[in-house]
Amino acid sequence: MAVRLPRGFRAGAVRAGIKPSGRPDLALLVSGLPAHWAYAATQNRAAAPSIHRGRALYAQGGPLRAVVVNAGNANCATGERGFRDDARMAELAAQRLGISPEEVLTASTGVIGVPLPVERIERGLPQIDLTPFAQAFAEAILTTDLVVKVAEAEVAGARIVGVAKGSGMIHPNLATMLAFLVTDAWVPQEVLREAWRGIVDRTFNQVTVDGDTSTNDLALLMANGAYGEVPLEPLLEAVEGVARELSRKIARDGEGATKLMTVRVQGAATEEEARRAARAVAASLLWKSALYGNDPNWGRILAALGNSGARFDPLRVEIRLQGVPLYRGGALPFDRERASQAMRAEEVEVFVDLGEGPFRAEAWGCDLTEGYVRINALYTT
Repeated sequence: MAVRLPRGFRAGAVRAGIKPSGRPDLALLVSGLPAHWAYAATQNRAAAPSIHRGRALYAQGGPLRAVVVNAGNANCATGERGFRDDARMAELAAQRLGISPEEVLTASTGVIGVPLPVERIERGLPQIDLTPFAQAFAEAILTTDLVVKVAEAEVAGARIVGVAKGSGMIHPNLATMLAFLVTDAWVPQEVLREAWRGIVDRTFNQVTVDGDTSTNDLALLMANGAYGEVPLEPLLEAVEGVARELSRKIARDGEGATKLMTVRVQGAATEEEARRAARAVAASLLWKSALYGNDPNWGRILAALGNSGARFDPLRVEIRLQGVPLYRGGALPFDRERASQAMRAEEVEVFVDLGEGPFRAEAWGCDLTEGYVRINALYTT
């Protein structure tokens, strides 16, 4: 069923000829009203021009009206031309919509080091048909993704819709993705921005597929107020729920993946240590390989925890896999075949209790397969 965007938002896409596949690759997301916005971007030092421009706009604090996205070309490591091309993309979108370029955020995703074909964007933008539905936009922003990623929620009549892309080159901070969340609720900008930092830390920054952080990642939240005010706490909880659902969808669609891994950690001394411990297990190549082979090799989980930076005493740690107790201060007797069979599921849960404190966190990842190697061995050839 088509997902309708919140009040005042429209979106659309077109085949501009940027992707070699010929699939839709140029997209617009537009608010009819000036929107408050919150933004998080990659910490990769080789960040693309779109990220530099987004940070500058964010610091200015003005409203946002639109996002223009191209998929198939990262427009990264393309020198001064890349910055000019990114600015031109914003100008073209602003002309198409009759707004200021400072109200337009740019985003790019795809191959690094290839000049952006701006002339194709110039031809394609006028052809985009804007509708109140998310589907065309969600499809156009994909690269190696196999599935469209959309999530939605409602609070007291206000709606939240999130759209994301991400499949490979995924690791905090920020996980490799483009994520766009929009709501028609009214939220003060300073409140929105303060809340978004924590939401991103607990959701998108807890996703890992392969340990590589991209040059183009961003996560955006826009609130245009078209519906009006609603209770703030449940609204932000719903926004976090949408972000969490998108995070899980990104991890499940990891390149070559056959299963989603959810890592739940409790008993940490701090929230940050809980997040670190969960991410370390989700990111471990050794454990991801064992996950693919349905091998309940709990020693790889314990080793990843020990490298995470989280404080714990191994004599107080507990590890369970799909509910099967494997370790509690030492190896536990368990039916290896039963545990292996339990791992043959589309979602596998790793539970860890560090035995140190009251804090908990989740992280999401996937197994490591031959499919991941094939996709990335032939990415540009």
